[in-house]
Amino acid sequence: MIRQMIRIDEEKCNGCGLCADVCPTGAITFEEREAVPFDEAAVKERQNSDSKSSLQQWPVQIKLVSPNASYLQGAHLLITADCTAYACGNFHSRFMKNKITLIGCPKLDEGDYTEKLTEIIRENDIKSVTIARMEVPCCAGIANAAKTALQESGKFIPWRIVTIKTDGSIIDD
Repeated sequence: MIRQMIRIDEEKCNGCGLCADVCPTGAITFEEREAVPFDEAAVKERQNSDSKSSLQQWPVQIKLVSPNASYLQGAHLLITADCTAYACGNFHSRFMKNKITLIGCPKLDEGDYTEKLTEIIRENDIKSVTIARMEVPCCAGIANAAKTALQESGKFIPWRIVTIKTDGSIIDD
């Protein structure tokens, strides 16, 4: 039978035991065995890289971004739904790094982003567009707005859609 099983990343696990304490079935135990030596410098480097923001500009809300903002010239755009960064633990390093980030929520924000995104793409030398959305139906709105904006801009720009599942795993469309 195939089913989801827990996998522990031994490079990240520090042996604190918190997971064992909360496991309702007692399935997590500890064993004495040879371990790689503790590398404090590597731990600090990892902590610093994981917690570093990759945000390149402000504001990030689609409705607040000026289509004439200088940071849009020559930009690689990330157009994303608000929730994606909360579902995907390494969102900054994986998706935002070296990109201009535009966020919105198609379900909760009023109106459609198509017109604003079209203007941003049409008025700037955009190099690429990555669209990140959640797998939930309401996030289709941000992907549809971005795709329509790309078409209406009259430009041929490389683009892709990345779908993030509610468990944080990634589906590349």
